[in-house]
Amino acid sequence: MANTIFETQFESMSVFKRGKVRDIYDLGDTLLMVATDRISAFDVIMSDPVPEKGCILTRISLFWFEVMESIISNHVITSDVNEYPEVCQPYRQELEGRSMLVKKTEPLPVECVVRGYISGSGWKAYQETGEICGIELPDGLRESDPLPEPIFTPSTKAELGEHDVNIPFEQVKEMIGAERAEQIRDISLQIYRRGAELAEKSGILIADTKFEFGVEENGLLLIDEILTPDSSRFWPKATYQPGGPQESFDKQYLRDYLNSVDWDKMPPAPPLPREVIENTKKKYEEALQGLVSQADAS
Repeated sequence: MANTIFETQFESMSVFKRGKVRDIYDLGDTLLMVATDRISAFDVIMSDPVPEKGCILTRISLFWFEVMESIISNHVITSDVNEYPEVCQPYRQELEGRSMLVKKTEPLPVECVVRGYISGSGWKAYQETGEICGIELPDGLRESDPLPEPIFTPSTKAELGEHDVNIPFEQVKEMIGAERAEQIRDISLQIYRRGAELAEKSGILIADTKFEFGVEENGLLLIDEILTPDSSRFWPKATYQPGGPQESFDKQYLRDYLNSVDWDKMPPAPPLPREVIENTKKKYEEALQGLVSQADAS
C-alpha cells in the first residue's frame, strides 16, 4: 500500500512550486511533479490528507493523457521511476505511483473550464444573469440540467489561497491573443466531448471540468492534470436527476461536510473526522474504478 504523503521534502532537488496538491521540483531541463495526498476545498488546504489520493489522481491523469493524444500532445515524459534522473532515485519509494517527469512549458494564465451541465458557480451565475461568462443560456434551466451543448467558460488562474474568477472569452483573447484563445477553446471542447462520451459508457457523467495548457518550442501542450475528481465534477449516471444537487464521485462530499459545520471558509481549515476522510477516499476510488478500470477492460 502506498505511503500517505502530505508534503514531500527532497533535499537534493530544488522546489519549483508547491500547489494545493502537487509538489513540483526543477530538474533543469525537466520538472518532477509529485501528487501528494493533500486536499483542498474552498481554496483552503485541509490539515488532514486523504490516503492514496495522489496515486489515484496520477493514475487517472495518465490514463486520460494517453486517450487524448490524438487530440493534443501532453507534457508527460514518463511516470516510470526507473527512467527518472539519478537525483530522484533516493526518493523512489515516495515517487512510485504518484509522480511524473514532465516537460517544462510556459503555462497559459487561463483555467480552461468546460461545462456540459449547469451546476456550481455556473448555476449561481445563471440564476443571477441568465448567462455564464457572457454566454446567454435558455430560460427555464434547472440546477444540474444538461446544457444544449458544452460551453467554454474560462477563468483566471488564481494564486494559492485566492479564488479563480470567471471571465468572458473576449478577455482571454486580450490576454493571450485571438488565435491562441480560439485554439485552447476548441481543443478544450474536443477533450471534454471525448471524455464525457467515454465516461458515460462507464456510468459517470462529467458535469464540468477544467484543463490547463502550456507552450514550449514544439507548440501547445496539455499540462497539469486531466479529468480527475480534483479538476472535474463527476456524477453517477444511475442516480442522476436534474432539479437539484447530485451525488458525486469528487470532493463535493467534502464541501458538503464543510458547509455543515461552523467554518468561515478561511484558513485554518477544521480537522476532518476519520469518517469524512474515509468516505472522501472512497469517492476517489469509485471514480478511478469507473473511469479507468472499466475502460481498460473494454
